[in-house]
Amino acid sequence: MVSASARSQATRYRHRAVFKRTTKRRQPTMADDSVDEEIPITSDRFSNSYSDSSSSFPYRPAQYHAPIMIQDYFTHPPLVRDNYQTETSEVQDDTVTACLPHLYDPKFAADEAYNEFGLPHLDRKRHIAFLAKSLGQLPGVFLGYDASRPWLLFWCLNGLYLMGADVEPYRQQLIDTARSMQNASGGFGGGHGQASHLATTYAVVMSLTIVGGEDCYEVVDRRALWKWLNSLKQPDGGFTMSVGGEEDVRGAYCAAVIISILDLPLDLSPESPAWSPEFPTLFTGLANYVQRCQTYEGGISAQPGTEAHGGYAFCALGCLSILDSPDRSIPRYLNVPRLVSWLASRQYAPEGGFSGRTNKLVDGCYSHWVGDCWPLVEACLERSATASAASAKPSQSLFSREGLIRYILCCCQDQTKRGGLRDKPGRMSDAYHTCYVLSGLSSAQHKWQLIDKPATVEGGVPIYSEPIWKASPFVFEGKEGVQVFEEEDRVSTVHPVYTISDERVEKIKDYFRAKTGF
Repeated sequence: MVSASARSQATRYRHRAVFKRTTKRRQPTMADDSVDEEIPITSDRFSNSYSDSSSSFPYRPAQYHAPIMIQDYFTHPPLVRDNYQTETSEVQDDTVTACLPHLYDPKFAADEAYNEFGLPHLDRKRHIAFLAKSLGQLPGVFLGYDASRPWLLFWCLNGLYLMGADVEPYRQQLIDTARSMQNASGGFGGGHGQASHLATTYAVVMSLTIVGGEDCYEVVDRRALWKWLNSLKQPDGGFTMSVGGEEDVRGAYCAAVIISILDLPLDLSPESPAWSPEFPTLFTGLANYVQRCQTYEGGISAQPGTEAHGGYAFCALGCLSILDSPDRSIPRYLNVPRLVSWLASRQYAPEGGFSGRTNKLVDGCYSHWVGDCWPLVEACLERSATASAASAKPSQSLFSREGLIRYILCCCQDQTKRGGLRDKPGRMSDAYHTCYVLSGLSSAQHKWQLIDKPATVEGGVPIYSEPIWKASPFVFEGKEGVQVFEEEDRVSTVHPVYTISDERVEKIKDYFRAKTGF
């Protein structure tokens, strides 16, 4: 940790991602100082004429015996900065100082655990063990998380599936647990006897989808769930999270996912507080509600008039992508240029990760909440591919995939025997971050295309089906650089909208489409 006195001498800099190389690629070098040594930061470090030779940053240039290819902006403090010093900027300094030893370390050249690009491997075995343990008996400190049990199920099962682990052994325990959480009035609570909530209902439904199979699908009382969702629908188009609870864009996304994945009727019951002849469906007015949540910055807030946040941005984009194809719905309801600008500003260098809000720190969980916005935005900006163009060469990314992959593999892995993934260096790993960091890693490693299905003709009238999402390994070439991770570190794909296995999403949709009535 850099001392306060040393930090106060530093000229302030502003953190900004500028992922474009301006200098010739060179062989990186660093000093052989101990990574634990506290080295004062002086004003030279932040001088406007920053250079390797004048820097007193903890990792000074020295010669490597083996070349490691790391871009300059992942190994140096940001070049864009200002002189205004605040508590926020000091914490940002501390974060950069904590991350750089993980991004650029003398051990890279000699340690076989790192590849030629200075990246450690995904410690799959240890992370799987961490999640498996999290599904078992938890210590007493978790008592306060009792209402979050559905989320623990989802985070662990989704993370296990992403890393290729078998989730079948958890089938019966999941079914029994889910049934105990379901209320006769519809929906799922955090546990037996707890009130139904949209967030916990989403978590249970998605957990059942991940494990899959008719016995899991039939746990859900779809008729009661439909009636309960009717009670949450509001006259302004949105959904409350529970009966009498708060209304925000989380409700819009969770409700849209549940309705679509379970193929629930869209008809709004006359008993709903939102029903009127002009308001006939569960989806009526929902897109307009999401539209009102976009802020002057371009991001999306929880409710109209509040601060933009990465989590709400994903919920908004996911909801709109369910209501219609994202290349139609997103530009229809959102200011896309401002949205892209705000999302792009969430990625920082040298860390490579994403922050959730303006002037906040990077956090591994936003690898999903912000990182998984990009497939939806790219589908909005690119014309939907036809089936014949499914193998078309991908366009250039709107974010630095290499930067995000570096942050995840270098900074987010708990490399102690504990395992799991975390917010950032110095923080403890947990199931929440493990799930969402892996989801962001999947998004960075793969390219998604939205493909239109050919129309079918019935009675001389063309019938258009919803487009399908097709994933392929992202091709790193040209301006995208090279693939810096090993194939053994690739994780499974996650559906851009539903954030779980695309294969499992299609299976549950097909199952309920084939059913008649509830």
